[in-house]
Amino acid sequence: MTEINVVGCQHGNDCHEAGVTDMSFLDYLISVDARTALMGRMMQKLGVDRQLKTVPDHEAVTRRAVDRCRSCGHQDECAIWIDENEQPNDPPDYCRNRDLIARLQHAAGLR
Repeated sequence: MTEINVVGCQHGNDCHEAGVTDMSFLDYLISVDARTALMGRMMQKLGVDRQLKTVPDHEAVTRRAVDRCRSCGHQDECAIWIDENEQPNDPPDYCRNRDLIARLQHAAGLR
């Protein structure tokens, strides 16, 4: 099975000492897909999913938002927050897309 190192370390002691492990390419894709879906759920929950599609260069903006979401360490906490909050006004404080969401809410007239 082909393995990739998703954080850019070479196969060596420096990465393993830092607690970084390799994952299979399939595991990586599943992780990326789950985090992308989580970001979509957050945008939908806060009512800005359609607004995101209208911003100039929305594909690049969306890619950067997904990258921020993927690099966050709060995926489990975030999924629970989304499930437990019926009609939130703001994302949780730890959300790395908090500023983008606020701008989208403003543009959509939600703020």
